[in-house]
Amino acid sequence: MTPSHSKVNKRSRFMRWLAGGLMLVLAACTNEPVNSPYPREDAARNVLHTAFTQRSPKYLDPASSYSTDETPFTYSIYEPLYAYDYLARPYKLIPKTALEVVQPVYYDAEGRELPADVAGDRVAVSVYDIRIRPGILYQPHPAFARDEEGRHRYWPMRPEDIKGRYALTDFPDTGTRELVADDYVYAFRRLASPRVVSPIFGVMAEHVVGMREYGERLKALDAVDRDTPPGQRPWLDLREYGFDGVEAVDSHTLRIRVIGKYPQFRYWLAMTFTAPIPWEADRFYAQPGMAEHGLSLNTWPVGTGPYMMTDSIINRRHVLERNPNFRGEPYPCEGEPADREAGLLADCGKLTPFVDRVVFHLEKESVPLMGKFLQGYYDIPEVGRGDYGAAMKVAASDSAEKAALYADRGIQIHTTTEAQVFYLGFNWLDPVVGQGDTPEQQVRNRKLRQALSIAFDWEQFIAIFLNDQGTPAHGPVPPGILGHQPLPQGVNHQVYELVDGRPVRRSLDEARRLLAEAGYPDGRDEKTGRPLILHFDSAGGMGSSPMLDWMRRQLGALNIQLEVRATDYNRFQDKMRNGSAQMFMWGWVADYPDAENFLFLLYGPNAKAGGGGENASNYRNEAFDRLFEEMRFLDDGPRKEALVKRMVEIVQIDAPWMFGYYPASGGAYQAWVGNAKPSQMVRNTLQYYRLDPDARAARIREWNRPVWWPLLLVGALLLMGVWVAWRQIRAREMAVIASSHPALGKGGRTETPQA
Repeated sequence: MTPSHSKVNKRSRFMRWLAGGLMLVLAACTNEPVNSPYPREDAARNVLHTAFTQRSPKYLDPASSYSTDETPFTYSIYEPLYAYDYLARPYKLIPKTALEVVQPVYYDAEGRELPADVAGDRVAVSVYDIRIRPGILYQPHPAFARDEEGRHRYWPMRPEDIKGRYALTDFPDTGTRELVADDYVYAFRRLASPRVVSPIFGVMAEHVVGMREYGERLKALDAVDRDTPPGQRPWLDLREYGFDGVEAVDSHTLRIRVIGKYPQFRYWLAMTFTAPIPWEADRFYAQPGMAEHGLSLNTWPVGTGPYMMTDSIINRRHVLERNPNFRGEPYPCEGEPADREAGLLADCGKLTPFVDRVVFHLEKESVPLMGKFLQGYYDIPEVGRGDYGAAMKVAASDSAEKAALYADRGIQIHTTTEAQVFYLGFNWLDPVVGQGDTPEQQVRNRKLRQALSIAFDWEQFIAIFLNDQGTPAHGPVPPGILGHQPLPQGVNHQVYELVDGRPVRRSLDEARRLLAEAGYPDGRDEKTGRPLILHFDSAGGMGSSPMLDWMRRQLGALNIQLEVRATDYNRFQDKMRNGSAQMFMWGWVADYPDAENFLFLLYGPNAKAGGGGENASNYRNEAFDRLFEEMRFLDDGPRKEALVKRMVEIVQIDAPWMFGYYPASGGAYQAWVGNAKPSQMVRNTLQYYRLDPDARAARIREWNRPVWWPLLLVGALLLMGVWVAWRQIRAREMAVIASSHPALGKGGRTETPQA
């Protein structure tokens, strides 16, 4: 064979290989989705997929965690003594690891027991004796592992023993033990430890007997090792250092002593700050080298809850799986009236959790996150976030195409009014919009504030700037909080009138009448003739924005001028602290679902100016303050509701705030996600969700069916191009052969030279 013939044969073989390869590629074409961000078989498994968009959770240690993005983990892994009923509104406390939500026993300064309905000023100490449910087990964890002789297998460990270990799966042996009261005692002690960053210690130290002094004692103990690098400090065994405020009466009874009477303390027992911490876990993670390997309670929590962390890749993926030692909790059987119709009671009494595994994927951008959600790959965009439902509802109202898409996909969009309020405040110290010095001036200033409250059309504000995702506020207590008066009972009669049982904002003519009675007819001072100029203080900006322009127009309807004094946030804070702002916007999100958590924003002794409290308006009303001081010590009941109602009526008349609005939030869920009810107060929602994996797998196949014809077309064009090129190359080679061997062109035959 000649060399040229060899080349031709090689190209022929190449053509056959290319054609065969293309045939294999085409044979691999399937109707199954090929764009799944996780293993394709997961679609048919009982695994919930969701996302996180920022960094990985920073603090999963319950003593330190105070960020919304951390709560899906902490409230699924740890168990406080109490929790909130998943469906009940107003929010209702229920026992979690405790056998019941207990009422404290009150004692006076001499240690004498007092009646349950005693006035708060007579109480020196409130004692909570809380029984813990027996038989609760911790998740499997290496901190509990023991060898054949009963010794802890992973204590003590040398730094070289930790080498190569970066996850709990690198510790093959695990163990468990029962939850006991001492674990809650240890948790409270950790809140005061200088080695733990806890944002709640200051609040707890105000209420728990001896806790502040205990914190100072621990600081002194820790100072002994101040010069030792943090990773090499000996473990601070808090079992050896206690205080009287929190103790274990027996293995399953926890006693907490609270200063005075503070009924709201029970709500702190529903937060993971007070979740139990086993001393074994604290000691396990305190070993030298652990922190450097990312092994701590902040990354690998230890709890008794329905889920446990089984995989954690920082800024990439986190996985929660069923805790095999979890006892199971029954799904609630009661809720709001509409819950039954919504199918939220179908799982009544069945043991939770329903989902086997929850996978959190990092999505740095919102566009690919929502794209994958609409493709069916994410069951919930982000667990615990309240903005997706509201945003999608707005998008559907703005775009018929999106509305049709959401409806076609069966996406559940639920919105709710949350326990928070935004208001426009008047500074009570200001001579124009504040309280006033004389009785006559007080009446005039009150009428001015009422006129301004009528002129500010918050319904319009909500429509323009919130896309209707909010509710006009008639008082400081939002829906879902005991003491909130629904409409029409709770209507603010100073700003609205009832027409056919519905509140209608009073007319501008009434506002102008009040303005004239306040001494500013047609927006001018009746004594000087000068125009009334009011000042709005804001943080940031240049004094011009659509919202600020809207505010100017609202006052312009009364011929009042509004000047915006925009400063940076630090300067704005200074103005608020020294009471020099005149008007401002502020908001408050509930720490716990009690009217006290909102009404204290108007309690005189809590004034921000001079006192540093949260009463940003510096409002003071003796009648309101007396009622507040009585209300704050009352347990929930008719008396407390009556006091809250009266306090709201007082501030509606005084108008230290334009009450603004209660913002809406909500969630977006795929059609196959059951038991979906959004809430920013209930954080342990993962254990209640139910999945229909078969429905999900079918929808993913339907929505992500591959389109192969472009690949077929490219393959055909490629084959044609290669065939044409091959024909041209072969023709040139044959021409070269013919010119080199003339005899071939005449039908002759040449012989290949023999070696």
